[in-house]
Amino acid sequence: MFESIFTTSATDNAISIGSSMLGICVAVILGLVIGVVYMYICRKDGYGRNFIIGLVILPAIVAAVILLIGSNVARAFSMAGAFALVRFRSAPGNARDIAVVFFSMAAGLACGLGYITFACVFVAIMVIVMMVLSAVHFGEKKDGARQLKITIPETLNYTSAFNDLFDKYLSSFDLRKVKTTNMGTMFELTYNVFMKSGTDEKAFIDDLRMRNGNLNIILGYAETNQEILN
Repeated sequence: MFESIFTTSATDNAISIGSSMLGICVAVILGLVIGVVYMYICRKDGYGRNFIIGLVILPAIVAAVILLIGSNVARAFSMAGAFALVRFRSAPGNARDIAVVFFSMAAGLACGLGYITFACVFVAIMVIVMMVLSAVHFGEKKDGARQLKITIPETLNYTSAFNDLFDKYLSSFDLRKVKTTNMGTMFELTYNVFMKSGTDEKAFIDDLRMRNGNLNIILGYAETNQEILN
């Protein structure tokens, strides 16, 4: 089933125009599919136009490189040396972006080797997986997760000063860091908190302000554990 469209003549560096063009065209189509799916699953988070264009053309580029190399070992080493001279500079991406790049490269590699059916099946399976993971919000944090920073005077016992308010507005809370500030006359408390469903955030902050003497209060989203600790 998963057989290459290239005949044994490919080992003699004699790939036909029709077969090579078919492989590249399929790689372009698969790149378009990957790009469209990526735009769909990232419609809320946002995405870069240049990154999408890169996803679309990457499979075709990889396929062309594989076609040029063929089974010639010397040509493969020469191609590797040429690519080693190129420095790629771009903004660092997240794990999802890196995985999609490798996904596109794998599709292009399959097309370049002539395994068109395998490439199509592989892309279809991965696209379905990506869509399902996006639809079920797999890996997303629990709703209501927040980072809370409260500044209090040194005279206030922070260990239990807000417990009643936290029990009223929060489903759970965790004191992550205590830091002195303002020449040691104040404490800055950092909590990882989970808001109860339907909680009025303004009322929560107003009650905290009455308890901490109207000093600084910051309530926001904590994207990573490292951010919580900073």
